[in-house]
Amino acid sequence: MVPIVPTFLYTTEYEGARSSASPAVPEPSPAAPGAPPPFSSVLSSFDNTTVPFLEQENTRVGLLFASKALVQLLVNPWVGVLTNRIGYHIPMFLGFTIMFLSTIMFAFSGTYTLLLTARALQGVGSSFSSVAGLGLLASVYPDDAERGSAMGIALGGLALGVLIGAPFGSIMYEFVGKASPFLVLAFLALLDGGPAEGTHSPQPTSAPLQSTKATPVSTLLRDPYILVAAGALCFSNMGVAMLEPTLPIWMLQTMCSPQWQLGMAFLPASISYLIGTNLFGILANRMGRWLCSMIGMVVVGISLLCVPLATNIYGLIGPNAGLGFAIGMVDSSMMPIMGYLVDLRHTSAYGTVYAIADVAFCTGFAVGPSTGGAIARALGFPWLMVMVGVLNVAYAPLCWLLRSPPATEEKMAILSQECAMKPKSYSTKEAQRESPLTEESDGEEENME
Repeated sequence: MVPIVPTFLYTTEYEGARSSASPAVPEPSPAAPGAPPPFSSVLSSFDNTTVPFLEQENTRVGLLFASKALVQLLVNPWVGVLTNRIGYHIPMFLGFTIMFLSTIMFAFSGTYTLLLTARALQGVGSSFSSVAGLGLLASVYPDDAERGSAMGIALGGLALGVLIGAPFGSIMYEFVGKASPFLVLAFLALLDGGPAEGTHSPQPTSAPLQSTKATPVSTLLRDPYILVAAGALCFSNMGVAMLEPTLPIWMLQTMCSPQWQLGMAFLPASISYLIGTNLFGILANRMGRWLCSMIGMVVVGISLLCVPLATNIYGLIGPNAGLGFAIGMVDSSMMPIMGYLVDLRHTSAYGTVYAIADVAFCTGFAVGPSTGGAIARALGFPWLMVMVGVLNVAYAPLCWLLRSPPATEEKMAILSQECAMKPKSYSTKEAQRESPLTEESDGEEENME
């Protein structure tokens, strides 16, 4: 989507409008060998109509990208309640099915309206898949350290999709056609949905869902610690969300970049995010997830401030790599913290809390592209990066509040009961371990007698 949409809209709307308005204009002479492709040469001319069109596209492309997150934001709470009632497997399968349909729509959509509809449908499918998937991981891995490692691997899978998606889309679009990358993705979604349905069997993790009443969404939203964690997810991902629609257009305006570079520019961020999520899925628990997230948000802000300093695609490698690595630090820290906060302060049913986590994630990707495109059009791309970079640095100290969150009074009572029971069980085990020695000692005393 990221490298394809700006170029596709430019080709279908701007060049189509120009050709219909002035059919008598002679076609340009064929380019000499080694010259840039026609699309790049058109943009490099920077006539009085091309630049305003590209500035207008910041808003339109931003709204298109934001529509998925906006729909996902609205659907997530309902999916969270649904998973608490029926489990995780059926919603995951529904998510794959809807994603398959939306991807097919992308392949054959030829207008902005159809692309917007397909993008919104994609948000519905993502809501089912992400909320159910994160809730399933949290229930399968009750241990905090194991949960963090498992979620790091899962987020690494997300990074792998982003890693392959942008370069794959840009190359397939330029050399094969617009429909080709989406048809391949639809086939992969179909293959992935089959095993997801195959795993639909009674699981031990479904019992707590039926016996434990989940904490209401309104109660979780009043928890300040959950709100701090959700804010970290929102603001850190908002930076890359603002980059997705605006960076390709900025590259076209300032670097005259060819089509393949628009997707390759995000490759360093994807690779470093893949490394960061897998690495800090383990390390964050040791160094403190609050500290890992705080450092990550500071690095996110610094990386965003450095993006406008680049004059070519090679200058984007460092800032984008730092951005992806830092977001990986925040995501791999905050996602397990959300489950830990529910275990510590509420009822251990995870569908609702991960619906909130995904809402925070989607808020960044809804507000980011929509407002980012408008800000880039009004103030310019560099000022957009300054604003979101400073926002991340300013929010980072709030992560300190997650250093040692207190348990609620009810949870304290439950934990104190569990702690009171543990010594009994340990003493029983110790008694069992000591019983052979006692028998031996009794036997030795009888022999001595």
